[in-house]
Amino acid sequence: MTIERASVIEEIEQLRLSALTCDKCELAQTRTNVVFGDGNPDTPLVIIGEGPGENEDATGKPFVGRAGALLDQVLRENGLTRKHVYITNVIKCRACISEGGRTRNRPPRTSEMAACIPWLERQLEIIQPLVILCLGAPAANTIIHKDFRMTQERGRFFETKYARYAIAALHPAYVLRQDGEMYDQTRTSLVADIAAARRKVIEARKEPKPTLF
Repeated sequence: MTIERASVIEEIEQLRLSALTCDKCELAQTRTNVVFGDGNPDTPLVIIGEGPGENEDATGKPFVGRAGALLDQVLRENGLTRKHVYITNVIKCRACISEGGRTRNRPPRTSEMAACIPWLERQLEIIQPLVILCLGAPAANTIIHKDFRMTQERGRFFETKYARYAIAALHPAYVLRQDGEMYDQTRTSLVADIAAARRKVIEARKEPKPTLF
């Protein structure tokens, strides 16, 4: 293990430990676990979703349950596993609401996003990915640009302040809500966008590093 790799892993772990006690927004009062990230922090490819759901809150890991199983499947179809990528979310705690004795997910509030985004920004600062893959429009709105239009802009690469290249794909949970031919189409598009992100990593590694002069 090189010094550089050890440093990245150590810094991410220190950041994770700090995040576990975060109380910057009211989600700290309802969460079971902070869902910080999973995978290999010494990677050129980071995958970002919006936020954890019930299964993630229970386990402390991003993208578990049915959506996580689908993500793992489509990664494998591209020759990847969680050991090759780093997976995280824009917010680290589950946003939820209790109604009729049951708890369900809700979109995170603007104040919650604002309180949590520094954790994501620091993650990306440490990892310095070449490519970011945003799963779903909320993540793309944060990483690529506001008012991201998934139907028109999905599968295109954008330059961002967080990485040289960023691309958005359909969220696995959205794919799972489709039926029949639409399911096949959306799943195929997710596989294709992951493949595009993987190819872009290979291309980016061959590009000269930008200089200050």
